[in-house]
Amino acid sequence: MFSLQHLWARTGVLTLLLSPLAALFAAVSGLRRLAYRRGWLAAISVGVPVIIVGNLSAGGSGKTPLTIWLVNRLRAQGYRTGVVSRGYGGAARGCVEVWPGSNPAEVGDEPLLIHLKTSAPVVVGRDRVAAARTLLARHPGMDVIVSDDGLQHYRLQRDLELVVIDTATGLGNGWPLPAGPLREPPSRLNSADAVIQVVRGTAQPHPYGVKTWRADYSAGQAWRLHAPRETRALRDLPQHDWLAVTGIGRPQGFFDMLRAAGIRFTPCTFADHHAFRPQDLPADAAVLMTEKDAVKCRSFAGTDWWAVELDVAPEAGLIHWLDARLAQSLSKPAVAARNGPRAEKPQDPDR
Repeated sequence: MFSLQHLWARTGVLTLLLSPLAALFAAVSGLRRLAYRRGWLAAISVGVPVIIVGNLSAGGSGKTPLTIWLVNRLRAQGYRTGVVSRGYGGAARGCVEVWPGSNPAEVGDEPLLIHLKTSAPVVVGRDRVAAARTLLARHPGMDVIVSDDGLQHYRLQRDLELVVIDTATGLGNGWPLPAGPLREPPSRLNSADAVIQVVRGTAQPHPYGVKTWRADYSAGQAWRLHAPRETRALRDLPQHDWLAVTGIGRPQGFFDMLRAAGIRFTPCTFADHHAFRPQDLPADAAVLMTEKDAVKCRSFAGTDWWAVELDVAPEAGLIHWLDARLAQSLSKPAVAARNGPRAEKPQDPDR
């Protein structure tokens, strides 16, 4: 089956045919970066520190699980933390707050999952500045805002940029959209505060010429959609021939984790952010799915449908570095009065 991920993995005839559009995309996005760098367009401070968890490439890289881990860590340390997200795949217009009973078709599957996994306030909106202001208005006293995605949303001034790369796909064929997966050139990594490589299974990190950290993702507990408090280790699940269902950007990562856990399954793949319907899956089947997919199937799940949690384990060096950077940013009394675009890093030619 044809997919953009296959197209973007290598350079071929179709890549070359799309190269004029890729050149146009690169030129427009480059001019936009330049406009913010030179001050022709202004980045807007919302008055509290903002952490961006984003990526250079389109498609799944593991941003949302890292966002969940980060928000839970911040909240455990006592920081009052909120989240903004575009709400990709949702139909909401304007700025909408996410609640446990929100419809993922309105707010998007990832924002709903973030709220359910962290209990942090989440606001979705295509305009991240407006979303952040809505979040602060409804939840005054926030210490920090985490933006799930939004690396290229330069209008929102940021204090920390974390760029996530999946080691299995890297930066693809290195071409800009639509000939490749890149929203920005690889040199953009030079201006990020941290590059975090997501490692699943036996995949190994790649050298990118900048300092990178590692975060290992593995399959965690499974919980039954009909009874979310009922959890089991994967090894304790019945030895069915499971139907493994995904509607995520890189389904192979999910399948690899199930194989590593010794699960016997038949893969069933849907497009990223697929809006699941009852007729998509047999109600009497034994189903394993990602939590991102599970939030869309709760209302019609079969009795033997299970969601698999994702365990995120960043390396110790990243945790220590992140704690130090957060303590530095959040201890500055003038942080609420910051104005203007984020300071340039002179070694970055693209920002």
